[in-house]
Amino acid sequence: MTIKLSLDVMGGDKAPLIVLEGAENVLSFSEDINFLLFGDQDIITDKLKHFPLLSKKSEIIHCSEVVTNDTKPVAAIRGLKDSSMRKAIESVSKGQANAVVSAGNTGAYMALAKIMLKTLEGIDRPAIAAPLPTINGICIGLDMGANLECTTENLVQFAVMGEVMARRVLGIKNPRVSLLNVGTEEVKGHAVVQQASLILKEIPTMNYIGFIEGDDVNHGVADVIVTDGFTGNIALKTLEGAAHFIFDTIRETLSSTILGKLSYLVGRPAFNSIKSKLDPRKYNGAAFLGLRGIAIKSHGGADAAAFANAIKVAFNLSKDSETLDLGQEIETKIKEI
Repeated sequence: MTIKLSLDVMGGDKAPLIVLEGAENVLSFSEDINFLLFGDQDIITDKLKHFPLLSKKSEIIHCSEVVTNDTKPVAAIRGLKDSSMRKAIESVSKGQANAVVSAGNTGAYMALAKIMLKTLEGIDRPAIAAPLPTINGICIGLDMGANLECTTENLVQFAVMGEVMARRVLGIKNPRVSLLNVGTEEVKGHAVVQQASLILKEIPTMNYIGFIEGDDVNHGVADVIVTDGFTGNIALKTLEGAAHFIFDTIRETLSSTILGKLSYLVGRPAFNSIKSKLDPRKYNGAAFLGLRGIAIKSHGGADAAAFANAIKVAFNLSKDSETLDLGQEIETKIKEI
């Protein structure tokens, strides 16, 4: 089965080069993908000279406009009718592609995707669901930045979507669902998170374990971590920053002395293993849950390796979409509440 993916080639801090290089990297491992490349035709054609595999497996769709990091969502919706982001999403809504991937402006991307792909029945707002590393593997965190302010109902819907994704995509039989809070005690937190907790406790099919704190995220105590997009985005970027800080500190320390360099040579396999597990690029590629279509968000500052991982997420979800049917199960679960 060949999967067709649409790429917003002009979206992201390092576009278009990392988008094309990332796609080329993926094709070196799997040829079961074709790409629709949305963006400036002249620029893309010129860059494609350096990517022979991608040149053979892609089609360029010229777009005269670009959604930048400064573009307001309303401007992306009303004004930029020929943007690469909009056209890439539109291709999914028309059935021309299985999924779309963009590293562009998150607010504009979510707004356009919500309008063009539509939300599932019973879902007020889609959420960004991202994989987070834990000592046991990975968990799902949502919302990671789409909705800065959330209602109680939003958090409950996020919990349902995250539970379904953890069970169907990660293969966890009875996912442990939690709410991120300032403490684990039941009296902690503001009214929205307090009320959401009370509702989740009453859902018989939900394995709700209560509140967790920020330092629990990577300890593997929960499989699904629910929060608002403001808190989630800060938590995500803090984790990524901490990982980079650890790597940089180790590198600087081990390279500063001869003994340190010798220690690195001896322990290189262990250091590389740790780096591989904690490398944020490995977890790049967050799904917009709650839409009637697959839209994957890459970090805006992603490099080619990270963007390749986002493409792999889109490919895997597209390949399994018929058997997983996440949307139908999410709608069913929401109706049961």
